[in-house]
Amino acid sequence: MNTETQLDKKVHKPKSHRRVARELALQGIYQWRVAGGSTGFIEEQLRDSDEYARADRKYFSLLLQGVLENTHSLEEQIQPCLDRPLKELSPVEFAILLLSTYELQHHLDIPYRAIINEAIELARSYGGSDGHKYVNGVLDKLANKLRVVEIASKDQH
Repeated sequence: MNTETQLDKKVHKPKSHRRVARELALQGIYQWRVAGGSTGFIEEQLRDSDEYARADRKYFSLLLQGVLENTHSLEEQIQPCLDRPLKELSPVEFAILLLSTYELQHHLDIPYRAIINEAIELARSYGGSDGHKYVNGVLDKLANKLRVVEIASKDQH
């Protein structure tokens, strides 16, 4: 196998089922933010997408429903960590922060660093040129509030 083929395999590594679920949930949150609509309607539309077959379907539903049902409380968690009002964020950054904050609060089985890394990757793929840096900074602050015990135990090791 030559080096070029090895590099191609690294670059084109298949996305995990959870990554695809996050991407679909991000699309749904973005759609809700920009155009509105019910959770059921948005979820049904996304189920018709080609990507849905490759997603962790249960996790996708948990994320989309969880974020859209808890938007107000998620926004209250996010706002103190921002340098501007939430409404001034791009819809993509807004959606990524809602999604990641929901995961930080409700999916304690996933390490906070993994959640932040996934958010950064989503921001790199879908956001503006430096959006991933902003998302990283906000989520670092949030993790310090929402995952105090996990962070403290890592600091002691």
